[in-house]
Amino acid sequence: MSNRTWTLADALRRDNLQMVGKLLVVVLLMFGFGYALVPVYRAVCTSLGINVLSLSERTHAVRAEDVKNTQVDVSRTISVEFDTNARGPWDFKPAVKHLDVHPGELTTVMYEFKNVQSRTMSAQAIPSYAPKQATAHFNKLECFCFNEYTLAPGESKQWPVVFYIDPKLPRDVKTITLSYTFFEVEGKKQAVAPLVAPVQERRL
Repeated sequence: MSNRTWTLADALRRDNLQMVGKLLVVVLLMFGFGYALVPVYRAVCTSLGINVLSLSERTHAVRAEDVKNTQVDVSRTISVEFDTNARGPWDFKPAVKHLDVHPGELTTVMYEFKNVQSRTMSAQAIPSYAPKQATAHFNKLECFCFNEYTLAPGESKQWPVVFYIDPKLPRDVKTITLSYTFFEVEGKKQAVAPLVAPVQERRL
């Protein structure tokens, strides 16, 4: 009877260990998926050409001659809304929440970013647009989303976005939302800076 009881208890213990192992594997897979989500998103969207960088962003700039040939359509007004998201405890916001612009009108909007962490960080922004048909008509001459940036603890920066909306934008589109997600670049995390500076020895 005791051998049977020991066998059942041993089997239950073995089953419990197997279940814990399976749960740990699931947790690790979910954790890895979360870290891989941004680069996978960028790779898939780049290959399919959807919901990410417009043609001008892929080439990092709009040609100056294209801007000179763009005519401002004063008969139309487009409301552009600016939205920001930060993956981490960082301050990231536009100087203005929205602007009314004419198609073809060159516009500049400043964005403010501050690293509120106690360590140096490298980060980059990914833009998205709503509605989707506005993506091909939203042209940037200058944008912080073209590059990665490294900020020291407590460091603040201001970055411009210079853009114009192609007058060929469909007339039923009256509002465009430009949204940026700012995320830390994996593999470039820096060590935490000391909160208290070391005391230097005073010589007499």
